[in-house]
Amino acid sequence: MELKIRLRSRVMQVVALVAFCTLVWAYAQLEWGLPQGVRRAVLQVRGSIVTEDGSVLARTVGDRRVYPNGPLAGQLLGMMGDTSGLEGLESAYDSRLSAGQNLTVTIDPSTQAAAEGVLKAAVLEHQAEYGSVVAIETKTGKILASANYPAFDPNTWKGQSAAVWRNRAFLDRFEPGSTIKGLVVAAAIQDGLTTPTTLYSTPMARWVGTRRIGTTIHDAVAHPSTLTTKQILRYSSNVGMSHVVENFPNPKLYGYLTQYGFGQDVALPTVRTASGTLQPLHNWDTVVRTTNAFGQGMSATTLQLAAAYNTLANGGLYISPRLVIGEAQPPAHEVISAQTARTTRELLHAVISEGIPQAAGIKGYALAGKTGTAQVVIAGRYSDTVYDSVFAGFFPSDQPRVTLAVMVHGAKERYHGSMLAAPIYRDVAAAILSRWAEPPEHPPETEAPVQP
Repeated sequence: MELKIRLRSRVMQVVALVAFCTLVWAYAQLEWGLPQGVRRAVLQVRGSIVTEDGSVLARTVGDRRVYPNGPLAGQLLGMMGDTSGLEGLESAYDSRLSAGQNLTVTIDPSTQAAAEGVLKAAVLEHQAEYGSVVAIETKTGKILASANYPAFDPNTWKGQSAAVWRNRAFLDRFEPGSTIKGLVVAAAIQDGLTTPTTLYSTPMARWVGTRRIGTTIHDAVAHPSTLTTKQILRYSSNVGMSHVVENFPNPKLYGYLTQYGFGQDVALPTVRTASGTLQPLHNWDTVVRTTNAFGQGMSATTLQLAAAYNTLANGGLYISPRLVIGEAQPPAHEVISAQTARTTRELLHAVISEGIPQAAGIKGYALAGKTGTAQVVIAGRYSDTVYDSVFAGFFPSDQPRVTLAVMVHGAKERYHGSMLAAPIYRDVAAAILSRWAEPPEHPPETEAPVQP
């Protein structure tokens, strides 16, 4: 009996020793990395990231994770550690890729390359810090491009700072500025609060709020002393927008902004995105309502802004952006009627054709959109030297197929939206229209004053 007990004790000791050694081995792999053979086996089974046209964006070659197109969509793809994804799609879909399944994304390589090339040239020319561009296919919500600059090559990521591989198009919040005017005007038209021809008194400055609590708002571009709603968008008049929303109930306008997606999570499964911010409704007063009407005091990402403008392009229906083929997409919801969307598209076409044809237009083609120039908050105050240059629009304006949003931060040269973000929109649109090989349908557009 005593011998059996001794033998059983010896067996238990051996089992415990084996378990201890296994734990030590596992800890060593976490601390110092897996042996090369194990790493190779893990990588060899990892699925590829491909586009719908079959282009390979990420694949495994031997014991290396390779990104054949270098920095193309680098921040979106992310990068690999020894055996698992660390950032971007490599991290978000690590379990799926690790199981050997391919991931098919909506990115169009040609559109992505055009957006990255145009963005890079503009950031360098205007001595900006960084920028992003998002392109969405209007009817489906497919993200055709998510471009960021400075560029990031996931093949050589080690030693680079997190700021370089950050997917700013999805994560960076900024005040969208005057781009919001197009969306707010659409909501006001929808609720019968204004029409394209409604005329307003528009001095270059106006006090809003009460005698005790209020502020003076200013316009940046010289304009006539009275403006129609159409002209308010053309001249980007803050004073004009104060009139448009003067009788807009706070809960109603707040509701429209949330339906456009502001202050909400973007319904992209798994992928990390930022929601942007809206002030809580209980904080809203005349000043908050008015400043929100020209995009101040709220924030959004480039992705959110593109999705919001896609509502105007898509007949008034908000459709959630899509990135990975085969994933469920939330149902679309109506924000404004198809007629209101059509009317607003005409107004935004006039913003380009009558206001900034050289900066944002392409002769013979109908483009639509709105600029924004937003002061950046630094240490709790709006800076007089740091700005975000913004543009959002779509084309063709009568039957939109693609929606674009652009943001460039911290330009030191010609930072206004009409000088920086609008030409980026124009040049990316030109590259896409060139691929479509469609002949021009409209006469050349005339020159007119620019707007901020």
